[in-house]
Amino acid sequence: MDTAIVILNWNGEQWLRRFLLNVVELSKNDARVIVADNGSTDGSVSWIRANAPEVEVVQMPENRGFAGGYNEALKQVEAEFYVLLNSDVEVTPGWVRGLRAMLDRDPRMAACQPKVLSHADPARFEHAGAAGGFIDRNGYPFCRGRIFEITEKDTGQYDDDHEVFWATGACLMVRSKAFHEAGGFDDQLFAHMEEIDLCWRLRRTGWRIGYTSSSKVYHVGGGALGYGSTRKTYLNFRNSLCVLTKNLRSRWIFGRILRRFILDDFAALKFLLEGHSDHAWVVGRAHRHFCKRLPALLRERKRLAKLEKDVDLTGQYTRSVAYDRFILGQKTFPQLDQRAFTSRRA
Repeated sequence: MDTAIVILNWNGEQWLRRFLLNVVELSKNDARVIVADNGSTDGSVSWIRANAPEVEVVQMPENRGFAGGYNEALKQVEAEFYVLLNSDVEVTPGWVRGLRAMLDRDPRMAACQPKVLSHADPARFEHAGAAGGFIDRNGYPFCRGRIFEITEKDTGQYDDDHEVFWATGACLMVRSKAFHEAGGFDDQLFAHMEEIDLCWRLRRTGWRIGYTSSSKVYHVGGGALGYGSTRKTYLNFRNSLCVLTKNLRSRWIFGRILRRFILDDFAALKFLLEGHSDHAWVVGRAHRHFCKRLPALLRERKRLAKLEKDVDLTGQYTRSVAYDRFILGQKTFPQLDQRAFTSRRA
């Protein structure tokens, strides 16, 4: 088989018990299944070998995070197509074939994602990916089916194939050639936003990113870091600034960074007013750590600029999604100004 499903695991035995055998059963004619273990100490590997001996195991001695863990594991996996799958995902019949069909139709499409619904509430989209990702002018990510914390009910409004700006790392099929030529994930991000960074870099070299509803999965979400985790808040705010700095095509990058700092400060104030002071403080810590990394990020920015070929801007939102959500009260993707989405190459 030329397709490998690679599940990165770190102390996720509970998720493997719930979902791994389902992945094996519903993928057996389409792909081989591999668990890449990030130095787990909870008995995950022993459980796999006792209960799913057909699953290959790649063991790493320590937790390298989502980005570093996948980078190391995929060096050891020979396949034309990778499917990166979170351990807390329930798949459905035909899910691999739906993804593969989309990439087969378009040789310039590097990666695609399925429809991602909530495992807890199957009638609604899940936060991580929903029906395909986009990004606004300030580097804030959002999705068809999810604007910040608001997720939409699935009524078939996104039952289509659609080009998007980024595809979720919770369930991502990617051509191995494209992944490795782009340099894989950025290890420095550790976890969160790494798939957006990868998709942005792929677009800068002419690749396309897609979403297809012909494949569907149910995601628990927060399997490694819960949605209420301050660590998750820290990584999201820090990494979003890092990704923006590296990839945004603007002469006025410092002005964009300053504007992001101001918007992030409003987010911190919102945390305080809602009684989440611990989350408010980590926004400031994320800013401080970003500033320490800024010289290295600017060097990487310059290096990436030299690699640009045919820059695809499709899916960038030229307005501020934060303004539209919190000032104008636009809570769903169709309410956004559709004219503000770019659909061109630079």
